[in-house]
Amino acid sequence: MGQVIAFVGLGANLGGDPARLRATLVSAWRALSALPGSQVEATSSLWRSAPVDASGPDYLNAAVALRTDLAPQALLRALQVIEDAHGRERPFRNAPRTLDLDLLRHGDSVVHSAELTLPHPRLCERAFVVRPLLEIVGDGQAWAADLTAALPGLADQPLERLVCTPDWPPG
Repeated sequence: MGQVIAFVGLGANLGGDPARLRATLVSAWRALSALPGSQVEATSSLWRSAPVDASGPDYLNAAVALRTDLAPQALLRALQVIEDAHGRERPFRNAPRTLDLDLLRHGDSVVHSAELTLPHPRLCERAFVVRPLLEIVGDGQAWAADLTAALPGLADQPLERLVCTPDWPPG
């Protein structure tokens, strides 16, 4: 298969104050960058968002472009291992979470299986996904226009871009 660029959404809303949530995302970023045959190519700003279709505290969100040798299913499993290491529980759909890592795209892969759908089925329905992705998606990605086109329909989803801090972006 060779290397592809995968896009991963990061989010957290359980585990304490914004500094602790940021520390969780930094830890997840480091775990992503340590995956075999993988390297973080780009990292978005941090964004604060209210939960969508859920309750709980606000989220911190970001996105990364990850150059990887891992196939889609293998990358999904690796993301779930990172989530589990950060105390992720899945008691119900859209439950608050200590860490959420969503595989949004994996090169041009199209997957429809019980455990994975690519591109992510709600990719253009969440401002907290679209805005961070727009920061890091290169002009060479034909689907970037879909993100831009989705923005007007997401205006009702509160989202705040946070000023970068010494620990974000990691690296």
